[in-house]
Amino acid sequence: MSEVIALGQPTVGDAELAAIAEVFASGWLAGSGPTSRRFEERFAAAVGTRHALATSNCGSALHLALLTLGVNPGDEVIVGDYTFPATGHSVLWTGAKPVFADVRPDTWTVDPAAVEAAVTPRTVGIIAVDAFGQPADYDELRAIADRHGLFLVEDAACSAGATYKGRPAGSLADVATFSFHGRKGITAGEGGAYVTDRDDLAAHARKLHTYGVEGALTRAELSHLPIPTFTELGYNYRLSDVAAAIMIAQLDRLPDLLVAKRRTAARYGELLKDHELITTPYEAPDREHPWQSYVVTIDPSVDRGAVALELRQRGVQCTFGTYASHVQPLYGQTAPCPVSADLFARHLAIPMHANLTDAQVETVAATLVDVVNSAATGR
Repeated sequence: MSEVIALGQPTVGDAELAAIAEVFASGWLAGSGPTSRRFEERFAAAVGTRHALATSNCGSALHLALLTLGVNPGDEVIVGDYTFPATGHSVLWTGAKPVFADVRPDTWTVDPAAVEAAVTPRTVGIIAVDAFGQPADYDELRAIADRHGLFLVEDAACSAGATYKGRPAGSLADVATFSFHGRKGITAGEGGAYVTDRDDLAAHARKLHTYGVEGALTRAELSHLPIPTFTELGYNYRLSDVAAAIMIAQLDRLPDLLVAKRRTAARYGELLKDHELITTPYEAPDREHPWQSYVVTIDPSVDRGAVALELRQRGVQCTFGTYASHVQPLYGQTAPCPVSADLFARHLAIPMHANLTDAQVETVAATLVDVVNSAATGR
């Protein structure tokens, strides 16, 4: 094995280093400072919302979303099942119950019919998940939410740069949340964002994410010496200004990153489209996929685990797709979500990032085909 082709890889360099140096020179490295404020303004403009709040990660942004939308212990929140469990965890953090709804077999996003069927008198809201960045069916979900008086949250952890019917991911629900983890389309290693058009939610989220008081930058701009009073339980969910500086540079890169990953996705599609044991991902025609991950579906006759092990031995990094949340023991007894469970058993993520060369893409595809063929014949 001569070369290891990475599953994911950030695109960072001189622009990010220069942004960090500028923050170091400013003397303000902590969160909620002037660089965070600049990033928030830029990010809100990029996703088409009035407000953005930089957070420590997407999980904290989800928690803030539910708190500011008034979720209480005993409430139920419907959650798209096929997702990293941070989505369900955020509901548990409020004392409410996540009710998992099955997903579409093509886009892997929550099935509106399953959402409708899951509504009970205790339901207060819906969290739709943009599967690997592809937005869910927000027009249908909004209609359900409005019909039953529910809120709608977009878990856009993977969705930076995606669109739904021409509208940017992040602008599709009452609140949306993003992740800037190292495998995401734009990254500071860790981090996240809470975005909304509602002034009241944004103000409440900003207070809660700084222990329940106004941040130091806001207090420093006043003409007197304010002494904060703690009237509500808050959290330290801030993103440092160092990370915010990286994110400003990453936003500048985003258009080029999307072009590179869409080109890679198209090439994978060409190379793998005719293989009867490998199904390539579907992009809905009214959406633009940001391709945070490239996930193929392996035929059930093939041992996915054996394929993954052999790919890694040949230098092609890979992993499973994401989780069928309802089968995780933490959540206890839940209704079955058979589509999500099937995807959980058959999905395989192969290398996808903006730094892949054409030769690497061809190597990954050829190796995957060879390994799957070998596994199918038992050689």
